[in-house]
Amino acid sequence: MTEVLIKVGLLAAVALNGAIIFTIMDVKGASWMQRRPGPLHVGLRGFIFPVAEILKFVQKEDIIPTEVDRPVFKWAPAYVMVSCVALFSIVPMSPTLVVADLELGIFFALAISSLGTIGVLTAGWSSANKYSLMGGLRAAGQLIAYELPLILAVVGVVIQAETMSLVGIVEKQIEWGVPFVVGGQIIGFLIFMVAATAEMMRVPFDMPIGESELTMGFMTEYSGIRFLIFYISEYMNMFILCAIASTLFLGGYHAPFLPTEWVNFYGPVVLLTKTAILGFILVAVRWSQPRFREDQLQNLAWKILIPVSLINILVTAVMKVGF
Repeated sequence: MTEVLIKVGLLAAVALNGAIIFTIMDVKGASWMQRRPGPLHVGLRGFIFPVAEILKFVQKEDIIPTEVDRPVFKWAPAYVMVSCVALFSIVPMSPTLVVADLELGIFFALAISSLGTIGVLTAGWSSANKYSLMGGLRAAGQLIAYELPLILAVVGVVIQAETMSLVGIVEKQIEWGVPFVVGGQIIGFLIFMVAATAEMMRVPFDMPIGESELTMGFMTEYSGIRFLIFYISEYMNMFILCAIASTLFLGGYHAPFLPTEWVNFYGPVVLLTKTAILGFILVAVRWSQPRFREDQLQNLAWKILIPVSLINILVTAVMKVGF
């Protein structure tokens, strides 16, 4: 029991620090791509800017409007946060540094991620605000649409690995000698990253927030620490989904040419490096692409990603059986 609690505390700290690092990457990346100074004066050239943001929101008053559904309004941010932390509990940073190596790890991850959808929808519905309601409904429609290609992209990996355990998937890639992104799942990887970006509700898939249309969407009526939970959850979700993508498609904690007997030492560094590279790509996409229209967003999911992911599953299954 003590060992499990230590692992939970360690991985929760890693997830929170990952969210802070990704926040720095986002604001610094935005300033670099748009040729703006960015945060410079908070600590070490602005690198403790996220900590200052957290302290600012913690000090702010938690205002609850009179017309809201108070219990639902209060608990909505918790659903989103629990979803993020629970997802990271099955990500292996080494063969032994994992809270729970579940035999149905992928199934658990895809199931628990639906809690975030519930949190966003209930936040919009309970706020007694038309902008919030519209943002919540947009989020529900978007998350349901992109959950399907996200799941279908993972099916190809499960077929190749013959297991749903994330440790087992990494070990299969080690056995093959190449990550799955090279071993036939490049299409699945691209579909997963596009669908994951939509699940994070980041540009160009930020229709549920859409500041120019809906103020702040489902977060409009939130303030103080509850707004902070939504804010941090976006970056935690970004960090965790990039870590899952690295595990499924890029070999996870494994690095070629390094001795496997030392994997418990270099494994976390390798996984975090791969995760940071994927995070940087998402930052570059955010600050270089315009927002989709709602019809474009839905068409991409239903008319392109889902059919292509089904074809990917068919090809993977045929290759698995035939070769």
